[in-house]
Amino acid sequence: MSTSNGYPAILFQDVWKSFDLHAGQILLRDRLRHMFQSHRPEKFHALREVSFRVQHGESVAVIGHNGAGKSTLLNLTTNLCRPDRGRVEVHGGRVAALLDLGAGFHPDLTGAENVCINAALLGFSRREVRKQFDAIVAFAEIGEFINEPLRTFSSGMIMRLAFSVATSVNPDILIIDEVLGVGDLAFGAKCRDRIMQFRRAGKTILCVSHSNDTLKDLCERAIWLHHGRVMDDGPIARVVEAYKSAMQEHALHSAG
Repeated sequence: MSTSNGYPAILFQDVWKSFDLHAGQILLRDRLRHMFQSHRPEKFHALREVSFRVQHGESVAVIGHNGAGKSTLLNLTTNLCRPDRGRVEVHGGRVAALLDLGAGFHPDLTGAENVCINAALLGFSRREVRKQFDAIVAFAEIGEFINEPLRTFSSGMIMRLAFSVATSVNPDILIIDEVLGVGDLAFGAKCRDRIMQFRRAGKTILCVSHSNDTLKDLCERAIWLHHGRVMDDGPIARVVEAYKSAMQEHALHSAG
């Protein structure tokens, strides 16, 4: 499904992204020395020549081994970082990103205060926050703890509340990175049901998970990344089987 302006929901065109190796681990004196030396630090190429389109209403999985570039791809999509080369475009209304649940929450504020602040950051007006507040708290199953400081919450409670806030904005584009195991099994089922509601409503979904069964339930198409390059892009059943076969063959060669 396409919008009237003809633009896809998400566009990657010849995208490259690299990071300096050990950039976050060197001492200050070494960092200063590198600034004044002519040699360049060694690079890790997280993405290379990545091109694809996600049309409005599509549900697309990104699969690949650890370090394949999946999270970098999502970070570029949400504008958390910028490509070294190439073009990344996102067209649509509200974008909700479930990447690091609870990362924007403050431990000294109450659960209610964190809901209001994070909902505002996601684009809620004050009126929308008031209208959605009870539903957000009810979905998260927080109860009376909502008025307690966040530092008294368990990690599971924080993740449930963050998920509830992020998915209550009724996004047009939903970006998910390994958060479908939020809370216990029952709450995890609630999360999957909510995401399936978005899919049935024609929302655009870009999803990363190591659970192939979950991805097959949520997505119709898959993009397979291997060392930062697109290896395959097509119907999810076919791409997942190709990926699994390649991993099994690699395991046999490694064992031999």
